[in-house]
Amino acid sequence: MKSFLIVCSICCFVAILKLPIEFYTFLRTIVSLGAGLLIYSWIKQKNYALAIVFVLVLILFNPLFPIYLHRKSIWIPLDIITGLLFLIIAFYKKSEPAKQEEKATEILPVQKTYSRDRIVSAKKEIQ
Repeated sequence: MKSFLIVCSICCFVAILKLPIEFYTFLRTIVSLGAGLLIYSWIKQKNYALAIVFVLVLILFNPLFPIYLHRKSIWIPLDIITGLLFLIIAFYKKSEPAKQEEKATEILPVQKTYSRDRIVSAKKEIQ
């Protein structure tokens, strides 16, 4: 998934250039797929705040009912922000709480004891 998010980001940065309309249709498709995958995974993880951000990206870049902002000067900042969002999500390192719990409850090795090292109770010695 990380590589797909990087591809989405690169496509957003390339969209700054003046390119044929076919590329922008491809851009809408690829960014919508990336946003949809992220929304699905975050809703599954119950992380709704980030899902809402990418719902907006999905609405803005959707290829089925496209939103036309006819000026390139409006699209350039949107492409840059969207590309940065995809890059941040791709390289964001999330700490896993399960691994932290394992470290906290890690069992220390038990030292082997020998019979000569054990203290014999006084009661046993008398008998």
